[in-house]
Amino acid sequence: MKILLYDEFSPEDTAMMQALYSRSSASAEEHAEKVKKSGSGKFMERFYVGYGHASIADCGSTTLFIEGVSMLAAKAIQDWPLYSGQETSSRYIDMSKQKIVDPLNTKASKKILERWMKFYTNSMPELEVFLEGKYPRKETEDEGVYRKAIKARAFDILRGFLPAGVTTQLSWHTNLRQAHDKTNLLKHYPLTEVQEAAKKIRSVLQEKYANSFGHKEFPEIEKYNKEMAEKHTFFSGKSDPFKASTTIKNKDLEAYKSVLKNRPQKTSLPLFIGELGTVTFEFLIDFGSFRDIQRHRNGVCRMPLLTTRHGFNEWYLSQLSPKLRKEATALIVLQKKEIKALKGTPLEKQYYVAMGFNVTARVTYALPAAVYTMELRSGRLVHPSLRKVAHQMHGALKKMFPSLVLHADLDLDDWDVRRGTQDIKEKI
Repeated sequence: MKILLYDEFSPEDTAMMQALYSRSSASAEEHAEKVKKSGSGKFMERFYVGYGHASIADCGSTTLFIEGVSMLAAKAIQDWPLYSGQETSSRYIDMSKQKIVDPLNTKASKKILERWMKFYTNSMPELEVFLEGKYPRKETEDEGVYRKAIKARAFDILRGFLPAGVTTQLSWHTNLRQAHDKTNLLKHYPLTEVQEAAKKIRSVLQEKYANSFGHKEFPEIEKYNKEMAEKHTFFSGKSDPFKASTTIKNKDLEAYKSVLKNRPQKTSLPLFIGELGTVTFEFLIDFGSFRDIQRHRNGVCRMPLLTTRHGFNEWYLSQLSPKLRKEATALIVLQKKEIKALKGTPLEKQYYVAMGFNVTARVTYALPAAVYTMELRSGRLVHPSLRKVAHQMHGALKKMFPSLVLHADLDLDDWDVRRGTQDIKEKI
């Protein structure tokens, strides 16, 4: 037995080395020597075009760092079952200095964005003082950790007033095939910003990996993808608070009683349970927390259209001091009126809607993914507006599947000083 590791070669070269296993019984050691002799980028060029299988590009991966795109564009890029990456967290980072995408670029649109950001920035000091009174530090709690927890709580609340046009950063770790397939769809996405991002991403990839991005385009496929993007990118459902449905029959679960009963905490159900059917949840949730539920990609999570139609999530308002709540309520009334008056399409108006406004979400999972998502998002360190939905998922799963053992954190207290320990810092 041999175990070999080659991390020193380019994604295209390592992809080609893997592909040669299907056409050669030689050791990868031999192929590695060929790479070294031919030079990086030349090895794949010798083989890839005649191979005829896109799966070669599954074997080479790369990482893109995408900066200065709106929250809407970030979600568009991440709306992919095989997306891997990280994004700037509005729960931990001060977003007051971030640039904002303003597609209409008018006096009225600029004023709307300025009002949101003014409230976000000016409210922070007063809100922190209010939170310190609401959650006083215990003698056993480290002061530095406590201060970070208070700051994080303030970000949790005020992120609801950030417009969706505020810019963020994200990474995208992907294999070359997925990069090609996803950008091929993004170029038809019904937001100009996303189309431009797709074009730039594609250009960077083509320059770096010319052998993996020279695919011929077929007009009928492009036409189909364009029509699908225009008609079905955004989901807009009813304002029902929460509902759940399933295609799984309890009688089919009877054969797996021990599997359901004996599962320890922090352990996923085996994937084969997924063949029994799916669970669908529909609910209202603020766009800020939708961004977190969308991170669970082992299923279908429809992208919602962001509007003011479904109201502002009450949790954000309930966490403010009386003075700030009064100001926020008046601001929301004014902003809704001003956004409605904008001369733009519903798609363009999304950039001016704050992330605290509710959207209609629909997710469909196989049972293992449904249980995993619910349990993970029920924890006290999860944003409270999403945690509430996770608790509703828990109730629905218990009702639909009485024999299913679930390990959820149902404690109603949503303050936890441990938020102050969730940090990445340089060792001294």
